[in-house]
Amino acid sequence: MNKQAILWVLRLLVGGLFIFSGLIKVNDPVGTAIKLEEYFDVFSNDIAGFFYAFKPFALYIATALVVAEVVLGLMLILGVKLKQTIWALGLMILFFTFLTFYSAYFNKVTDCGCFGDAIKLTPWESFYKDIILLVMISFLFIFRKDLPEETPKWASVSAVVSLILSLGLAVWAIQNLPFIDFRAYKNGVSIPTNMQPSAPLQYTYVMKKGGETFKFDQYPTDESYEFVEMVLKNPEALPKISDFAAWNAESDQTEFLFAGNKVVILSSNMSKMSDANLDALTELVKSLEGAPVDVVFMAAATQEEIDAFLSKNNWSVIGLQADATVVKTIMRANPGIMILKDGVVMEKFHHNNTPEATDVLDFFL
Repeated sequence: MNKQAILWVLRLLVGGLFIFSGLIKVNDPVGTAIKLEEYFDVFSNDIAGFFYAFKPFALYIATALVVAEVVLGLMLILGVKLKQTIWALGLMILFFTFLTFYSAYFNKVTDCGCFGDAIKLTPWESFYKDIILLVMISFLFIFRKDLPEETPKWASVSAVVSLILSLGLAVWAIQNLPFIDFRAYKNGVSIPTNMQPSAPLQYTYVMKKGGETFKFDQYPTDESYEFVEMVLKNPEALPKISDFAAWNAESDQTEFLFAGNKVVILSSNMSKMSDANLDALTELVKSLEGAPVDVVFMAAATQEEIDAFLSKNNWSVIGLQADATVVKTIMRANPGIMILKDGVVMEKFHHNNTPEATDVLDFFL
């Protein structure tokens, strides 16, 4: 294979991977913003305090990054301003490699979100993936003089169209909800079922005796063995949901949420909760009074804050507390609405798309 063929294959591989990664995250820019906020928190504590100043702009930065991944990947394949494109991709992969190395080495952010929620990679897997990409982009950079210098007009037009489309899709996903939900709380999922192992968990027991290491499928009855560790043999059977909980001042209310018909209004941060459609939410709450459904306001806040909000807006609903990370995972809107029937997610709504009471009740027929 000659040099030009190798360069073309590298362009396809690098560009295709950037497009794939970008499209998954264009589907959910809010998820990428949440991940960036985690990094900014870690960096502000470990490196320099100024990183905290980036948190309010996380969604804008996330949107720019995911759109850039798609557009630059396409530009690389189509041959649009290749030298500048390779420079941009090189800087981007250096940034990503730093993030994934930091996650892996210091065990700070255990999921980099490289492929959103669609493909989960460990921090080290993410880092190795970025190293491979860095090597390929470096090869393109070294031999950039051998790449075509002229940009076909149709390719430039295609790049502009991809910019407009990907930006439009990202904005739509922010103002509504992700087109495709890859999370453990997607429509049709039974939350209580996802909280249980999909199969009996199997372990290997690592023991020591006389300086030798032994492995057993069952814990040995011979007390002369010294326990070393217990290794899970089928991690794929672990519960997909391990941290869901809801509670109030009285007690845990998780099982209550899984019983019967529930309309759950969620807020991951009450101080940042949008009031743009509060009137529509209030109308929904009032319209469901007396209906065979429990309306619940579940927020990552103190019970006092929740009760004060309910009193201020005259909502006669049940107020529950929840973990902020869990609420963000369930709902990419603040506030948002989740329809539950016996613990099964029937539908989720952004507050911009607050449904009518009649539409909600149709889910319980």
